[in-house]
Amino acid sequence: MKHFDRLVKPGTEDASLLKKIDFSRLPRHVAVIMDGNGRWARMRKLPRVAGHRAGIESVREIVETSARLGLEFLTLYAFSVENWKRPRSEVRTLMALLKEYIRRELDRVHKNNIKFQAIGRTQELDASVRRELERAMRTTHDNTGMVLTVALNYSGRAELVDTINTLFSELGRNGHRHPIDEEMVSRHLYTSGVPDPDLLIRTSGEMRISNFLLWQIAYSEIYITTTYWPDFRRKDLFEAIVEYQKRDRRYGGI
Repeated sequence: MKHFDRLVKPGTEDASLLKKIDFSRLPRHVAVIMDGNGRWARMRKLPRVAGHRAGIESVREIVETSARLGLEFLTLYAFSVENWKRPRSEVRTLMALLKEYIRRELDRVHKNNIKFQAIGRTQELDASVRRELERAMRTTHDNTGMVLTVALNYSGRAELVDTINTLFSELGRNGHRHPIDEEMVSRHLYTSGVPDPDLLIRTSGEMRISNFLLWQIAYSEIYITTTYWPDFRRKDLFEAIVEYQKRDRRYGGI
């Protein structure tokens, strides 16, 4: 809790929730479906871009809070394969905001010993976006703190297709005829080396997983909040973790 001395004021709801968290039972990996930017903007009679820009402030606070809590892995669903169906102007804005976030936040992320990585079919992104991603990954490559993963041009089904194709290619090249098992699949996913999420958070109240980490969330605890992503703050993350710690994770057992 000492990491929050300057952020959480005594007597506030944040402080009350923080006291309820058992730091010996934190989820190692939290994944977030960041949803509701458009509806947040519409409720305020603002253009959708205003919702996306407001969402960046939530990203900043949740990344910092997660690192201070001591989470080992944080994965954010930023842009799906299906998002290309949105108006071209909105897609351009989203990509511009992504580049802006990396440029503005990279120094802070690096100073906080956070390791940045991106997953998805990032090779299909514009060259200017790929350059920013590569710079962020190169700069933070040797950091040993929380691993921040951003899912971009990502689809759970696409990930499984890419994994299967890679496996078949590798097995054929090496002449293996052994059955494919779960460990082999996990080792070839985009998230190879990252443990499966313990907690999946979805904002905006939607009751679906939207093609996100389909393999990895088999036994994740799912927490749904009606809060739109631009309003999701430190308090909301604390509430999700408190709820997570009340659950009995049986992994299919009795």
